[in-house]
Amino acid sequence: MTESMRPNETTVPGLHTHDPQATLDFYESLGFEVTWKQFRPYVYLAFRWSGFELNYSAAPKGLDPAQENTGGALVMVDAVAPYHEAITDAMRAAHGKVLSRGLPRVTRFRPGASRFTLMDPSGNSLIFIRRDEPEGLDYGGSPELEGIARALDQARNFREFKNDDLAAYRHLKSALRRHAETAPAVERALAHATLVELSLALDDPERARAWRTELASVELTEEERQRVERELDHAIRLEEWRDGEGDRS
Repeated sequence: MTESMRPNETTVPGLHTHDPQATLDFYESLGFEVTWKQFRPYVYLAFRWSGFELNYSAAPKGLDPAQENTGGALVMVDAVAPYHEAITDAMRAAHGKVLSRGLPRVTRFRPGASRFTLMDPSGNSLIFIRRDEPEGLDYGGSPELEGIARALDQARNFREFKNDDLAAYRHLKSALRRHAETAPAVERALAHATLVELSLALDDPERARAWRTELASVELTEEERQRVERELDHAIRLEEWRDGEGDRS
């Protein structure tokens, strides 16, 4: 580092768009300021929102947005929930609903979570991360756990960090089948409650009702029941969030 260099740089993510108009419409609908718009002789779009910027150029040939690996950026913030609320409110205003499936979309935000992801129409991911997220973050699947307890931990990893509800569902369902006879009742109940939320996230309300029915047959102490009810509350929040009753983060 030379004396003329100062540690005050600003980086601006350069992402790709396969459909410039769709990208423009998407970010404008969220309230982003368009600071540059150019379609010819080459594509270049620039956006600003709050304190960060995004720039877009034309995607290379053969890019498939459905693969969702186009590119991405990390947006470090002091508090995550306000950003999630602002984005979901803007989506409801523009589309009459939260865009929570397909492209574009925003992932749900569970109370206490430290990140969420916004996917744009071209398959780029903007991951909003709380600046003080623990360095030694536990991503799930702790070797200190076993059976259903470990599967619950791993399902959290799939759901909250990999944004893969289907993998979480399959992993937890398999563990429940293998360990149901030996696992403590409260672990089985927590698995059922988590599967209720995951079923709703996967647009399968009938399966969610089936898991609720199985949950009702598990005998629990009052303390255990309260713990399970807190987990079920996430499913209720998910339904309210999708139905437009406000962001409960």
